[in-house]
Amino acid sequence: MEIKDLLDSMIKAIVDKPDEVEINLTESENTLIYELKVGEGDVGKVIGKKGKNVGSLRTLLSAATAKEGGKRALLEIIE
Repeated sequence: MEIKDLLDSMIKAIVDKPDEVEINLTESENTLIYELKVGEGDVGKVIGKKGKNVGSLRTLLSAATAKEGGKRALLEIIE
């Protein structure tokens, strides 16, 4: 399973409008940037109380990409 697919399935599990989840990958020399767009009202669910959900997603993303090639991975929420 690709990291983008893993991220997609985890985010779709916590939002109210899973059909509106969109993840775009931008790749530079040493960084992978996952840009996340969700439906109206779902940004709060992705962030979670005190940022716990997004913090956990970012930790998992960093751990998953560390094994692949040493590139740094970032998760950005686009509103």
